[in-house]
Amino acid sequence: MNIIKLTIDGQEIESAKGVTILAAAKSIGIKIPSLCYMKMSDIDFKNDCASCRVCVVEVEGRRNLAPACSTWVAENMVVFTNTARVIKSRKTIVELLLSDHPKDCLICVKNGECELQTLAQNLGIRKIKYQGRESKYRKEVSPSIVRDSDKCIMCKRCENMCTNIQTVGALSAIHRGFEAAVATSFEQNLETTVCTNCGQCVAVCPVGALYETDYTEELIRDIADPKKTVVVQVAPAVRVALGEEFGYLPGTDVTGEMVASLKKIGFDKVFDTNFAADLTIMEEASELKERLEKFLDGDKNVKLPLITSCCPSWVKFCEHNYHDMLEHLSSAKSPQQMFGAVAKNIWAKEMKIKRKDLIVVSIMPCLAKKYEAAREEFSFEGNPDVDYSISTRQLASLLKQSNIDLKNIEKEKFDNPLGYSTGAGDIFGRTGGVMEAALRTVHEWITGEELENVDFGVLRGLHGIRTATVEIKGIKLRIGIAHGLGSARALIERIRSGEEQFHAVEIMACKGGCIGGGGQPYHQGKFRVIKERQHTIQAIDEGKSIRKSHCNPYVTELYEKHLVKPLSNGAHYYLHTRYEAKKNI
Repeated sequence: MNIIKLTIDGQEIESAKGVTILAAAKSIGIKIPSLCYMKMSDIDFKNDCASCRVCVVEVEGRRNLAPACSTWVAENMVVFTNTARVIKSRKTIVELLLSDHPKDCLICVKNGECELQTLAQNLGIRKIKYQGRESKYRKEVSPSIVRDSDKCIMCKRCENMCTNIQTVGALSAIHRGFEAAVATSFEQNLETTVCTNCGQCVAVCPVGALYETDYTEELIRDIADPKKTVVVQVAPAVRVALGEEFGYLPGTDVTGEMVASLKKIGFDKVFDTNFAADLTIMEEASELKERLEKFLDGDKNVKLPLITSCCPSWVKFCEHNYHDMLEHLSSAKSPQQMFGAVAKNIWAKEMKIKRKDLIVVSIMPCLAKKYEAAREEFSFEGNPDVDYSISTRQLASLLKQSNIDLKNIEKEKFDNPLGYSTGAGDIFGRTGGVMEAALRTVHEWITGEELENVDFGVLRGLHGIRTATVEIKGIKLRIGIAHGLGSARALIERIRSGEEQFHAVEIMACKGGCIGGGGQPYHQGKFRVIKERQHTIQAIDEGKSIRKSHCNPYVTELYEKHLVKPLSNGAHYYLHTRYEAKKNI
């Protein structure tokens, strides 16, 4: 590694060659303000388009100010980050941004977390210096995401994330000058484009130009309606992230506090999506076992690899881009939708509640779950199995509105029967977890023997693409795992080209899996947060007395009373779905 010497604000330092001024300054504790720039360490996201110019610095010998985020350090370079010229330039840039920005900060969804707002405060800007015409664009609301382009500052973080990292390509810059904006192809609505609703664009937007659709008003209305029975299911990744909104360290498990808070809000029952995750494994593991047996018997028409279908973003991505792979997807519904189907069609009847009077709410780390709940096939006569989904961030907001602080509430437990789960259900929240949970069950079903060590450590990690071989009774199963849609595309292309052969593949749309979902507390630029959430998810699994989905007594009871066995006619009717090849517009 080449080491060079330079001076920043009078400090002589050594830096590696190929480092930016921004990074070099940070290494010695000098913080240069930035807006468009974003880097998430340990994963492949970096936005250094230098479009905002907020990070400009003076470099001795250069006539113009240089953007620190995209200017490499050089031998004997002399840099000044705080001269009068630099400060004036930064303030002017931010003042110009504010002149073409809505002034509704008090009611903006990003109020308190807006990077433009914070930057203006830090620069001491107390008035809008420049007045004039403001940009006006139409506001678009989809089932998952709201686009308010009036607030767009053209940082292009969303475009970078959507096109270069997720490889979806739903968003790109259009027009020039004052009319410039980030929009969809032909300025369509997001729901008619290739958008997968993953919400990663929302997660990286520094202002309020992109945010999640909010159903909390409808939720409050239904809770207040005495004719409605309102139940809630909570995804595994929520409990290890929600606490961050209340001052807990990243990754803190607040399950008990969360359950107590939901009961205090007024939900009639607080259930766990993990129950449905165990149910998902029963169906998905059965599919894998069935396909493997046919393959080993010489059936050349069997579709392998079996690919997981828990992630609605991945499913939509596949529906748009890989029509030839749709038969490889497990037909099992996601845990969210399995829960809704069981709650409305089976549990409601046992409780003598009319379907139309039961409101099923999900709390999810994922914005695509809002879209998934709205898919037509997940409803009966216009009544959805899951009425609406709210994000982890929105739950935190709702608790604060209700004057509930997680740090001042006694823990409570989920309600049964739909609130009991095994450790296998918990690990659905992290990359590799679905496949590990499935193999715990498949192993016992194939061998007929109890699996002593349920930890398939070879499947764990945070690399975008991971491959492993797991041996079960002489059968060497090739497993593929990808998280992030860019990694998913790369892995699927390897499979289609014949470069890789797998028996089973797990795909999640977000980095880290659901723990890094687009609806989680903002963590961009802090990849250690993902690691802490992952660690806690695993600890919850390891702390459970039962860690295999097929050993969940309430799941077993559900089959005995209503579904007979996995892949039965009843199971297919309630727990399985279909996929649709979509046009790539």
